[in-house]
Amino acid sequence: MNKKMLKQLLDEKYFQFNDSSFIAPDPVSVPHCFTQKQDIEIAGLFAALLAWGNRTTIINSAKRLMKLMDDSPHDFILNHGEWDRQRFVKWVHRTFQFSDLLYFLEFLQYHYKSNESLESAFSAGMSTKDKTIENGLIHFHNYFFSLPHLPRTKKHLQTPLRKSACKRINLFLRWMVRSDENGVDFGLWKQISPSQLICPLDVHVHRTATQLKLITRKQADWQTAIELTDSLRKFDHTDPVKYDFALFGLGMEQGGKKLIK
Repeated sequence: MNKKMLKQLLDEKYFQFNDSSFIAPDPVSVPHCFTQKQDIEIAGLFAALLAWGNRTTIINSAKRLMKLMDDSPHDFILNHGEWDRQRFVKWVHRTFQFSDLLYFLEFLQYHYKSNESLESAFSAGMSTKDKTIENGLIHFHNYFFSLPHLPRTKKHLQTPLRKSACKRINLFLRWMVRSDENGVDFGLWKQISPSQLICPLDVHVHRTATQLKLITRKQADWQTAIELTDSLRKFDHTDPVKYDFALFGLGMEQGGKKLIK
């Protein structure tokens, strides 16, 4: 498949899947339950970080979590006390346990008591001249774990320094940063450019990108995520991660079957 044909395919699938009908069955539906910026940020962060496994299970877990926050996550984060945290004792999502959640609540309260938005937790570590979000991700990881915490909790938030593809946090950033007229992504953050985003490298995206020869590396790591995003920049250098819709959608459509025989 030549470059022109590949761009036509990616554009076609981007327009097909970047649609309001995409929202309901996807974890992005959780932050779409809210209208206030900070509520969207908090709901989006949890929905993205819980996003491994069955999508219905992910959505249900995230919505249960929001309900335990009285469906007002920002107000709860700001004003809850230690006793209020006991309501989460039976909440669990796979390996994300009560002890992990307690730290997330503590950090978010610490941050929002002196910051209007979660964006600054990323943007403070990067420059507008940075090609990618990498420095922002490293800064966020270091800042997030700057409070006393259990070592086990670190597995729920990845960093490029450990060569992780950072799939879930890149998904969250896609939701917060990029925007278009279709309204799946929110575009709430303005200090980070869509051109700096890195494509979330989940199993569907990785498989499809390999079949389309957008990547050559077999490992689903940070370098592969960079390689994929660099390939996508050839089709849209201002908004390469929009093609996450196309690659994910193609992967779901094919169900593991080969695109090119």
